Amino acid sequence: MTKALFRRLLQLVGVVLATAVLNFALLKALPGDLVDVIAGESGSVTAEYVAELRQAYGLDRGTGEQLMAYLGRIARGDLGFSFRFNEPVLGLVLDRLGPTLALVGAALALSVVVGLLVGVAAARRPHGLVDTVLSALATLGYSAPMFWTALMLIVLFGVQLQWLPIGGLRNIEAGHQGLRLWADYLHHLVLPVLTLAIYYVAVYVRLARASMVETLAEDYIRTARAKGAREGRVLFGHALRNAVLPVLTMLGLQSSALLGGSIVVETVFAWPGLGQLSFEAIKSRDIPVLLAVLLFSGVLVVSGNGVVDLLQARLDPRLRAAPRGAPA
Repeated sequence: MTKALFRRLLQLVGVVLATAVLNFALLKALPGDLVDVIAGESGSVTAEYVAELRQAYGLDRGTGEQLMAYLGRIARGDLGFSFRFNEPVLGLVLDRLGPTLALVGAALALSVVVGLLVGVAAARRPHGLVDTVLSALATLGYSAPMFWTALMLIVLFGVQLQWLPIGGLRNIEAGHQGLRLWADYLHHLVLPVLTLAIYYVAVYVRLARASMVETLAEDYIRTARAKGAREGRVLFGHALRNAVLPVLTMLGLQSSALLGGSIVVETVFAWPGLGQLSFEAIKSRDIPVLLAVLLFSGVLVVSGNGVVDLLQARLDPRLRAAPRGAPA
């Protein structure tokens, strides 16, 4: 396990480095830069002023020199300075990281748990009434655009029923403290989490159903039932342990898509996370902020995939027993 963690750490460093270089190259390939934005907002500016701005932000140097300077700053923990927010990028990103992790983590946990439970229920009697209804609902949830789902939830629970707040992190005017502050925070988290989870619940329902149907046809399941094991024991004690492996694999693959979906959700619900920060940075061409958000997103995705790999090795002994370089 120690060797596996060390190899994963080395892979993390390599992938993060490659991600940083790729992000820098892609953003440099875009037309225009932050000096163009500043000059446009300032109105009529002289060529000398534009040249001074480019020199101040280091944009007068070659691309290779800018890249090496950027990597050097990353190594020192310096992600630059945001001209739009007028503060260091690292502190700005760290302030927004917590709300995004809370949103994505809660949506991920909810979608996996509900997806597995509904998938198991649908797989008990394939093509039956319950399976047909649940599969139809899963298809509907998968097909609906995320922004449309967000708007429908706002109209229903925020406008018509007025059960839930429709935006923001908390009610600042209420002045809550202690447990009431956390309760208010969770109250504001409900609609964004539901919006993000509905789509991924549908994905995991379909995947868990297909995996459970295949697993329930295995010989060891028939043996367990022949020995008189209870149905709950068969489903959750024997079948689900193996059926969950494809779900975990998809979970690792979709971690990046989950962060991408948070941009839409955070923008609609004014949730102050990395998604909304990246949207604001795109509008203002704040390249240091965009690079930092993309870098942190890459770290989160690679870390999430590493955790998934460890969970798979924990659940499947074949992955632990496979020799190095041999297929599991």
